[in-house]
Amino acid sequence: MGKFPKKSLLSVCLAAMLSLGVSAQAADLKFKPGEDTKRFHWDSYEALKKTDLKGEKITVFGPWVGADKDLIESVLEYFRQATGAEVEYTGSNSFEQKIVIDTQAGSASNIAIFPQPGLASDLAAKGLLTPLGDDTKNWVKDNYSAGQSWVDLGTYKNKEGKDDFYGFFFKVDLKSLVWYSPENFEDAGYKVPESMEDLKALTEKMVADGHTPWCIGLGSGDATGWPATDWVEDLMLRTQKPDVYDKWVKNEVKFDDAAVTGAIDEFGWFARNPKFADGGASGVASTDFRDSPKGLFASPPKCYLHRQASFVSTFFPEGTKLGEDADFFYFPAYKEKDLGKPVLGAGTLFAITKESKGARALIDFLKTPIAHEVWMAQSGFLTPFKGVNADAYANDTLKKQGQILLDATTFRFDGSDLMPGKIGAGAFWTGMIDYVGGKDSKEVGASIQKTWDALKK
Repeated sequence: MGKFPKKSLLSVCLAAMLSLGVSAQAADLKFKPGEDTKRFHWDSYEALKKTDLKGEKITVFGPWVGADKDLIESVLEYFRQATGAEVEYTGSNSFEQKIVIDTQAGSASNIAIFPQPGLASDLAAKGLLTPLGDDTKNWVKDNYSAGQSWVDLGTYKNKEGKDDFYGFFFKVDLKSLVWYSPENFEDAGYKVPESMEDLKALTEKMVADGHTPWCIGLGSGDATGWPATDWVEDLMLRTQKPDVYDKWVKNEVKFDDAAVTGAIDEFGWFARNPKFADGGASGVASTDFRDSPKGLFASPPKCYLHRQASFVSTFFPEGTKLGEDADFFYFPAYKEKDLGKPVLGAGTLFAITKESKGARALIDFLKTPIAHEVWMAQSGFLTPFKGVNADAYANDTLKKQGQILLDATTFRFDGSDLMPGKIGAGAFWTGMIDYVGGKDSKEVGASIQKTWDALKK
């Protein structure tokens, strides 16, 4: 955006408005308070007005730029106008590097928005984050679906090595999805499976009917292999208890442990069978992940199922209508294993990097339905908050994805993102390509583990 000259008429007018105490942003609220009460909890906005923060400046630093910056600004505007606080948000594509420099230099913002818990954990261990307190921790446990999962994801060791709650998750991404064409399912007489047993039976039935069930693509340039890590993580949560998953991402359960190689072989059941995957194993390894869902829309279909996160719809053919031409269902759990409904995903967390009255108030604002509903009603936002109005979601696709979060009994963050970079963004990726290429899961697991062991020396 261009900058206006310092003495431009616009600048003079704005300065005059502010000096008179008139809000220059009063017309900027995305949705008018009091209207559309079937979607928004305006009572939570009205209650916020009891918090007087006039004269208080709160700085917020995060990874959101462009459209996402506009979206978080639209949420923060409600806090500004209700409390009178001045809130300054700054976004950066170099957030991860800059927040480390700022916190160590003592020049951090009041609040930082972390795209991954690993970095927040590192800063907490150095005494550079402020605990959010038991009240906020208990609120998350009681008000978020699978609340203990979110508490655990926001709990890190402090400088003394003791656990404290630091991270409030706000804006969640969902990965445990299987995409399909409703028209193709209807034509073939298929029904959406409700368990992993049903999904495997459906896969075999499709082959018996002369169809190829799955489109899977692991290609991603220098990051080739990462889609397979999501598969393995999802399958770990469907074959092992959550604490085994947690120990695995910390390498307390080794990569060559039977629990991990078993999940890798579960992925192989889908990806290495030439009858199950379009193009066979070689096609799986070489197909770019952005191209892989296109087989759902070919005529006749090249496949009927595609497991990928919510963002993959970006790569569907132009004009594809979600809910009509393409839809999704929850990547189901095994009924016989009784592990509930685990969900794999990612998300951003708010943490206090410079304590202030305003910083605390802004964290409290995130506990209100309106803070979530304003973003829900626009785009790209999912929440596990049970107190929101699900009808606030901008469309049925987001509402349905939000319901999967609400139905979750366990939520776990993308495991490869929690591992050291040379593993989660290195050996794990290449190991999965080796596995799809024919190597044994134990051999692959041992190779990844050898790399991890070398990092500890």
